[in-house]
Amino acid sequence: MTASDPIEIFLSGTPGLEPLLRDEAQEQGFRNPQVVPGGVTLAGDWAEVWRANLVLRGPGRVLARVARFRAMHLAQLDKRSRKVAWTKLLRPDVPYRVEATCKKSRIYHAGAAAQRVQTAIEDALGRSPTEKAMLVVRVRLEDDLCEISLDTSGAPLHRRGHKQAVGKAPMRETLAALFLRACGYDGTQPLVDPMCGSGTFVIEAAERALGLAPGRARDFGFEHLASFDAARWTDVRDQVPPSQSTQTRCYGFDRDAGAIANAVANADRAGVSAITRFAHQAVADLQPPDGPPGLVLTNPPYGARIGNRKLLFALYGTFGTVMAERFKGWRVGIVTSDKGLARATGLKFRSVSAPIPHGGLKVQLFQTGPL
Repeated sequence: MTASDPIEIFLSGTPGLEPLLRDEAQEQGFRNPQVVPGGVTLAGDWAEVWRANLVLRGPGRVLARVARFRAMHLAQLDKRSRKVAWTKLLRPDVPYRVEATCKKSRIYHAGAAAQRVQTAIEDALGRSPTEKAMLVVRVRLEDDLCEISLDTSGAPLHRRGHKQAVGKAPMRETLAALFLRACGYDGTQPLVDPMCGSGTFVIEAAERALGLAPGRARDFGFEHLASFDAARWTDVRDQVPPSQSTQTRCYGFDRDAGAIANAVANADRAGVSAITRFAHQAVADLQPPDGPPGLVLTNPPYGARIGNRKLLFALYGTFGTVMAERFKGWRVGIVTSDKGLARATGLKFRSVSAPIPHGGLKVQLFQTGPL
């Protein structure tokens, strides 16, 4: 199997934000992106699998679908799993593991399903699976349809390789990127996060402004597959446009001095220090930066994991007052799990997203028009 062989690509995404992920894939020139529950499908080849991992900001993982067939019982799953060309997909010297999920299928035991596919791979490669291997073969059974995919990302894609210092309730970079896209942020206007924590929104916005590929500083699972071609991968990386010059500036503030120190270090590792500014400052002291209005986007504490909810009403109220009085012409986005706290800002929201899963909670994006 070569880098040019056609393959179905699945971008796993945050449920509820799949259309934003499709829009990003389309913007990046991927062919025929289609929204499906939990993500987006693409048509492409292995080189496009690599490029998706490298340049897309929104997906959590990139899966390569290598087999799809009906399986009504375990013997059928065993037989059809053995017809997959495992020696053209996996290398016998690279550890792997198999994970399975079953939903609305006659094969209902995920452990038994994983075992059948493991046995097929083991017999083909002459190598047993390894419990904590980074390379994962994913088996999904739903309505008796079995889909087998290779997880080509390895570590989840929100691990860009530069955010080593995080706070108590960090937002994943992939989710932050999709929220920025939901707010219409394209890297040409300033961004302010008055409660920035470890700087996720600020750094993601700055990378977008500079045109930096999110996967530039890490490695991927596909580098250990039988289909990997190092020379072709170098060509794919070389085709990504270099960092662009920009007048955009992105600002982060937080009342926690330790969070600001972390954000500064993370921005430095990400290579965006030249266009980011961080300061230890309370929301009440916030002033708009010089220049044109842009976007204020923040993920304040909402009392579920950080902070006392009753005390947070004052914080949200202060934030809303500062926005209304000082940030004329700016647009505001707030990510919170608490509608009552969002209302406490006193801001008029033109749109409120559907609930989005985040760290065991359901959050929503509340957006205003220009103030």
